[in-house]
Amino acid sequence: MPRLPQLLAGTTPRMTIPSLVQRVNIPVTSSSPPGLEAAIRQDPWKKSGKYGLGWVYFCIILLVFTIAIHLYHWMSDRIRRATFKEVVAKSSTTSSPDDDYEMANMPTNNSTRMFFPRHGPLPQQPEQEETFLSFQPLNRIIALLRYFFYRPLPVLRFRAVGFLRLRRREISFPSPGVIFLMTVAVVFVTLYCFIPQPLYYSSIQFGAPPLAVRAGMLAVAMMPWIVAMSMKANLVTLLTGIGHERLNVLHRWGGYICLFLSLIHTIPFYITPVWDQGGLTIFKSYFREQSYIFGTGVAALVPLIFLCVHSLPFLRAWMYEVFVALHVPVSIVFLGMLFWHCHNYLTSWNYLWATAAIWFTSYCARLFFLNWTNPRRMSWLIGEEAAVTILPENAVKVTVPSQVRWRPGQYVYLRMPGISVFENHPFTIASLCSDDFPSEYGEQYRDMTLVFRPFGGFTRKVLNAAIDNGPMHTYRAFIDGPYGGMQRELASFDTVVLFAGGSGITAIVSHVLDLIKKMRDSKAVTKQVHVVWALKRPETMEWFKEELRICREFAPPETVHCQFFITGAKRVGPNGFPLPPASPHRPVSDLVHGKLDKAFQGIASKRNSALIRDEAGGDPEKERELRRENEDGISALPAPTFLPPPKKAHTRRSNKPTNLAIPALTMAQHHNAGNASFDFGFPSTPTMLQKNLMRFAFLPAAHKKTGWHTEYGRPDIPFMLKGLERDFGKRVCVFVCGPPSMRVDVQRCVAGMQRKVWGGGGNGREEVYLHTENYAI
Repeated sequence: MPRLPQLLAGTTPRMTIPSLVQRVNIPVTSSSPPGLEAAIRQDPWKKSGKYGLGWVYFCIILLVFTIAIHLYHWMSDRIRRATFKEVVAKSSTTSSPDDDYEMANMPTNNSTRMFFPRHGPLPQQPEQEETFLSFQPLNRIIALLRYFFYRPLPVLRFRAVGFLRLRRREISFPSPGVIFLMTVAVVFVTLYCFIPQPLYYSSIQFGAPPLAVRAGMLAVAMMPWIVAMSMKANLVTLLTGIGHERLNVLHRWGGYICLFLSLIHTIPFYITPVWDQGGLTIFKSYFREQSYIFGTGVAALVPLIFLCVHSLPFLRAWMYEVFVALHVPVSIVFLGMLFWHCHNYLTSWNYLWATAAIWFTSYCARLFFLNWTNPRRMSWLIGEEAAVTILPENAVKVTVPSQVRWRPGQYVYLRMPGISVFENHPFTIASLCSDDFPSEYGEQYRDMTLVFRPFGGFTRKVLNAAIDNGPMHTYRAFIDGPYGGMQRELASFDTVVLFAGGSGITAIVSHVLDLIKKMRDSKAVTKQVHVVWALKRPETMEWFKEELRICREFAPPETVHCQFFITGAKRVGPNGFPLPPASPHRPVSDLVHGKLDKAFQGIASKRNSALIRDEAGGDPEKERELRRENEDGISALPAPTFLPPPKKAHTRRSNKPTNLAIPALTMAQHHNAGNASFDFGFPSTPTMLQKNLMRFAFLPAAHKKTGWHTEYGRPDIPFMLKGLERDFGKRVCVFVCGPPSMRVDVQRCVAGMQRKVWGGGGNGREEVYLHTENYAI
């Protein structure tokens, strides 16, 4: 090993890797400079790997805490449902009437023997729910945290210059919980870098600045966690139940923190330049192959900056296709540059190899989520067959009969090579995977339904293909998923409130159907379900008219309440000027009623004249037959009834909301009367008359007992939740999928409800849980 005076004198001996390691561990002798002796003793370079372990311990603590909360909720939910099933089974065997049980008198509904039987003990009060199912002090701590973390940050609204016009833009911030967690992480890494001393050596000849080494080790130690949070199939999701679409927020912010640490790692080398005090001569003696001293560092920093910049929300939304195409390849380049830059110093390669292993394992695990990689399926290597249908309001419905199984609320990535080879997009599954909904393809198949509004890119291409090819054309569909879903079971809550805005209903429909099925089968604790859907026009209800019919006809009595708010209705005052949404006098304009009446008049039309001519194909005999069939269908309908406009919408100024639901018998009269037993599927194919009546089955009418009604204007969410809160059970779940403004209103209200949990003023209320869905997925 060359002597230290030779190194300081500027000699350039030939060095190997073992000699470089020896150089790192220079022994302190009597001839050593005072600065080197102090540097080695105060913060030795060979022990700097501990800073990377600091980040690992920080993440493990958070992971263990999250797993513990997840297991507590998972166990309490399962115990609650199992206890409910046991109570139901017990009551079904003990509540049967005896032989001497007297029937109630029909006019008076009175009987003494109903309450005082001749034999046996008197009926007991219903048993209260066991208190051991939940730990009340822990519930209060969780409610206190939710009080702060559920409270949203305001949405910034502004107008930005778009293509030849001003466009309205919204910027929504992450949840306070994410902001708090990332703030703690930033504070931790910052203090861990700057508190230990020294920050710099007295001379660059003694080695790299300690501040740069600490920041570099922390940045490298973050790599396995950043990659794990980005993978669709990852161990963190398996342990915590948090879907990767939610972990992706931590993935992005983790990348920003990694960039922050990389800049802290880079800047000290320019504050104490290596070309001062003979440092460049020493560097060249060991790294002869590098033409630029900081070449490997710049090669790793540039792709990291690109990854962080092009993943900013507004840039990602603006050029999503470019983001999807470039993000993974640039990430691979970045990982390769890190291997080159770190050069296996300290424990850096341990973290990089762990990153590569996590990446490879996750991609291998994704093979089990692809519908075309299972050789035992008919879709092996060729995908599924899909049909595309255009719905009202230019929405698109993609139906994929598949052997894949999914849970309510999950989503898949759809790729259709016949439309776009390299593009795949996430879509929420709107249908329920159940034996009650068999597919025409066979018993092993279920119809996976994806409904979405086309905007640009892939979704616009799907719409254009459906217009060009027609509804009879089929496409090959390659599915990646399902992923995501709720962490909790809706069936374990006493009250469930679901809010949807526009196409956000796709994330709610399957949940409602599954919940109704479990309630009918006595597998759900839920007693009340409230659905609120805000949509621009009534035609949007045709997207899920069959699902709404099932909810209306097969739900247990007085359990499901649906409110539809038509927000696109224009309202005018007596003077003819438009009224604001908050006006107390809001009569429906003649234009809106004209459209509704016209639509009601035409609900019996099977085909219009143009469709009849197209279908006849120039055959006069077939055209006459089709027209005769059309006239028969029209004559069988009853005369139309024009309904008066509602007096008031659901606002604070109205003492009672106008209930505009129609009688349930309207649909039941046209249903197959022979199906007395409950069948959650379709007992028979609906006739054309039934389909036409379903189209406007949920428009306003004068009836108040069904819990289904339509109102005009935007829903006043705080006022509605305040009214519903009076009838909440012990455990409440609020589900929202809609635009940022709707999410903010719901989050603010649910955060305020936590006071009655940790304050003890909610009639024994134990939990108010909030679940928000990303509106874009």
